[in-house]
Amino acid sequence: MAQQGEIRYLTPPSVDTKKKKYCRFKKSGIKYVDYKDPEFLKKFLNEQGKILPRRITGNSLKFQRRVAQAVKRSRHLAMLPFVTDLMK
Repeated sequence: MAQQGEIRYLTPPSVDTKKKKYCRFKKSGIKYVDYKDPEFLKKFLNEQGKILPRRITGNSLKFQRRVAQAVKRSRHLAMLPFVTDLMK
């Protein structure tokens, strides 16, 4: 049993350590976002098919705009759905 003043947890307490956000495009050296690659673009969509914001993905403004444009082009060509219930 736990002694007086001793705190026991069933699971270790989670310490919120913020990971540094980074632009995966700049880090990988990607210069062009291909709208014909739906598997790559799905990383930037949520379960409903909405585009995730910059504060979630960590993209720079320049590449977030390019991702948004690529997703819209891919949707227009029916490679990605406009709306869905569970995409992932």
